[in-house]
Amino acid sequence: MRRLGLLILALLSLGGPLFADSGEAYFSLSDFFAQFADPNTGLTIFPTLLIPMGGRYEGMGTAYTAVAGDSGFLESNPSGSSVLEHGELSFLHHSWIADSNIEGVIYTVRFNDLGFGVGGKFLYVPFTEYNDWGEREARGYFSESVAILNLSYNFFSSYNFYGLAVGANLKAAYRNVPAAIYPDQSVLTGLLDIGLLTRFNFLKGYISRTKNFSVGLAMKNLGLPALSEPVPTTATLGIAYSPFRPFTWALDFNLPISFIPDEAPAERWYLATGINLTVASFLQLQSGFQLKGDNPRVSVGSTIDLQKVSFVLNYNLDLSGRLNPLDKFSIEAKLNLGDRGRLAERDRLDEMYLNGLEAYAQGRLAEAIVFWQQALDVDPGFAPARENIDTAQKALKLQQEMEKQLEAGSR
Repeated sequence: MRRLGLLILALLSLGGPLFADSGEAYFSLSDFFAQFADPNTGLTIFPTLLIPMGGRYEGMGTAYTAVAGDSGFLESNPSGSSVLEHGELSFLHHSWIADSNIEGVIYTVRFNDLGFGVGGKFLYVPFTEYNDWGEREARGYFSESVAILNLSYNFFSSYNFYGLAVGANLKAAYRNVPAAIYPDQSVLTGLLDIGLLTRFNFLKGYISRTKNFSVGLAMKNLGLPALSEPVPTTATLGIAYSPFRPFTWALDFNLPISFIPDEAPAERWYLATGINLTVASFLQLQSGFQLKGDNPRVSVGSTIDLQKVSFVLNYNLDLSGRLNPLDKFSIEAKLNLGDRGRLAERDRLDEMYLNGLEAYAQGRLAEAIVFWQQALDVDPGFAPARENIDTAQKALKLQQEMEKQLEAGSR
């Protein structure tokens, strides 16, 4: 029922305006952003699908489709699990508005070009019903639970081409509305996410193996209407760019889609943008801005990396929260589960390659070929070793021919 969706949004807005202690500033902002008001806001079911669990995904204002650099890929771009540097186990808590909270957990692991992940999120909102005389008639919790299974693969990856990561999430979403609050409104449904991701170098002013420009595409929450209400299906195109090593800027264009537009038209398109700045090896700062309808949101966050354990702290400001008491903050604790030996293998590959270069520079061509062949045994797609072997073999052949000519001339 469409009206119930509006009721849920009302419940999530119990916190009052952000500037509740400064009414003039709040109304000035409200008047300005009223021109962006979307009459189709609140017509979808499962608002939990639109509320981020936290992490860098939220800290960058949800502009994460082309970044997908940690477990936040699960909500932003399902193809990200096949290109993560290491596996993660994340626990997330998001204090959304007033007494509404979201708890989440994400586990992800990568086997070379194959990525796998599971996760879930749980939103709960306490609710008490009173009659016209102020007497309590019923109390309980409105809740929504989402379980997610992820699988992705990075196709065509090689030394010269990052690859094309393709992934999907299978979701099961359950809404529980106690009969005492509203009868016959609990529902279970299934959804699908699909994502693409690739990276390449563009206007790159520094030397690094990592690519500095990313493009991501995601179709999230594909599913049939539930209880005659559409799910919040959204198509997103994202880009991310690192003009210099410590800094990344990202932009997402989001287009909501409704499969029953006559009954429930889709919301208008909206934008999200964010940045990530590496201040030190153990500290990153995030910030983001999302302009959606008449309720803009600004996010700030930080990531503290202690190698095996990382913490991500975020706070976001919009016109539906409040500063006293503080809400709209999130915390994520991440365990680094390792990279299954990929970094050690890359270091061994670099050592063999450099040994080959040293032998080649000293004229020991046969020895250089042996080193580079060992590198190819570790990674058959390591193009520089293959190219150098061809060069060294030609030089060795030429050297052998010259030695034969010299030997024949001496006779």
